[in-house]
Parts: sequence; C-alpha cells; structure tokens
Amino acid sequence: MRVFTEEVRLPVAATDNFGHYDPTLEMDEVLVLEDGVAQQIRSIQQLPVNVLLLLDTGNQLGLKNVNATRDIALRLIADLRDGNRIAVMQFTERPELLQSWIGDKEAAAKALKTKLHSGKSSRMSEALAAAAEQFKEIPPGTRHIVLITDGVEGNGGRFNLAASLKSLNSIQASVHIISYTVLSRKAIEKLNAWRKGDGVQRDGNPASNPVANGDPTLPPGMTRTPSFKLFSKDADPALAKRRADYERATRFSEAHLSEIAAESGGQIFIPESADDLLSEATNIARDIGSQYVVTYRPSRPLALAKSGEYRRVEVASRRVGLYLRSRRGYVVP
Repeated sequence: MRVFTEEVRLPVAATDNFGHYDPTLEMDEVLVLEDGVAQQIRSIQQLPVNVLLLLDTGNQLGLKNVNATRDIALRLIADLRDGNRIAVMQFTERPELLQSWIGDKEAAAKALKTKLHSGKSSRMSEALAAAAEQFKEIPPGTRHIVLITDGVEGNGGRFNLAASLKSLNSIQASVHIISYTVLSRKAIEKLNAWRKGDGVQRDGNPASNPVANGDPTLPPGMTRTPSFKLFSKDADPALAKRRADYERATRFSEAHLSEIAAESGGQIFIPESADDLLSEATNIARDIGSQYVVTYRPSRPLALAKSGEYRRVEVASRRVGLYLRSRRGYVVP
C-alpha cells in the first residue's frame, strides 16, 4: 500500500516593525490563502537554505565593476549563517558555474577570488534558465537566488520577462537582487556633464589645454584629431548613442527586476552610491536568515491541477507588529 501526501513548502520572511528578524513565529499567527481560499498550516520551521549567487560580469560600456561585484558576493557569503549551502555562477555572453553546491563558505569565497572574470556583454535570460537547472535536487522552500546585475541584455540576448518568471516560478526560488541601474545612470550623467565642456579638457584649466584653445591654422572650432570637435556635445557620437540606449535600457530592466523580486518573495536593492553596495549584501543575508518554511496541504489537491497550472498565494499576519512576506504564487509541479 502506498500513501501519497501533498504538501506545499512556502518560504516566509518574518520581521518586526524595525525590519528585524522575528524568532517567535507561531502557526496561529500566519494566514495563508491559495487562490483566495484559507489553508490549514501544518508546520513552521527554520531550515538550512541553498543560495545561488548569480553574478553579472558583462561590461559592454565599462560601467560595471567586476571587483565591486566580487566584494559584494564575498560580503554576502561572510554574512550568511553557517550550515547553509552555496553555489556560484557568473554570466557574460553565456552562464558559467564557478562553484557547485558546497557547505564550505571559504571554498565558495575562493572560487570568487580565483575564477570570476569579466566579459563584453550579458545575457540574463539565459543565465536565469541555467540557474533554475541548478535547483532540480534542492528541496522547495529553501531555494534562494542572489542576482547582482543591471538587467540589461547584451547584443544577441533577448530578455523575456514572461519566460523568466515562468522558469523561476517552476523552481519556487526566492530572488534577491542588487541592481546596478541607478549607479550606471549616475556614471553616464557624469560623462555627459564632462562632454558638455570642451570635450577634451584634462586638468581643469582651459588655458593650459592647447587643443581646447584651437589651432590657428584650422577653421574655428576644429582640431587635428578627426574624432573631436571643440564645443561639441559629443566627442564620439556613436558611443554617446550607445550610452543613451543603455540608459533607457536600465529603466526598462529596473522595472522588470522589481517584478521578478516581488513575484518570488524576494527584494530588490538599488544602491545610489558605491558605499551602499556592501551594506545591501548584508541586508540580503539578513533577509535570507529571517525566512521560515511554512508547509500546508492544499485544499484543492495538486493531483487535480492542469499541467503548468499557476496558483496565487497570499500570506498575512494575524499578530500586530508582525510583518510577513512570501512569493505571490507557484507553478504546480
């Protein structure tokens, strides 16, 4: 005789008014709705988690810093609790697994220090699909992806939000994101401000710059360097166009990254200065550490679900001062 038990395992972050982890969560304090119907909770536990670091090291315009990405990832590893398992994957034109699942934080850090490298461009949609493959043998409820990226697809890449969400929903992983979007736009603003000068100034003193003063043997406003025009807004029109296109792409990607984080029950952090990058890594490690695994047997059996059926999930607190966050739903296996 065989008895089949259906169970949904849901990661739930529990915090207080100040955003600190609440270590006292009880079953009667949590309300779970599946497709609007209240579910009977069977257990609440804290379990070791599995964290995949997914690192964007493409750098088509020189606006992302692979060393900064490495430092963020190292801080995150250091701040994670002992007993968790970590894997490391980077992506440029293609995804590359640098470290498979391991419980040794020092070994994961070594992989970051010795194997991480930069590339010309990034293809995030392919990387998300490859990341999903790494969770096939990982229990639901303990799956986390930490994505560090600007979310901009490089040449040849085709970002598809629907496909990415479907891939992530199928593995029920919480996605926590550190986005380079604002930092990259600020870097472009500085470059634009510099180009609005003479385009070639080097030391802050126009009188000391012979090119800025012009060449008396040439027409006014011209230099002997064909790629430069004095008083021109853009010294390199093609590069300026690429930067403008990239800036627009970051606004598009920022909205999509926010949607991925919210749908999966994770959070997106968008630092506005380089000093904020490491603190955001600490915030993510704290957020992962504040999560419980809530299990319930769905009132509508999973066996009756259609292939690929999506079920909407809502989690609410029954206690004043307790704040709960979870994924918005899941795809029935």
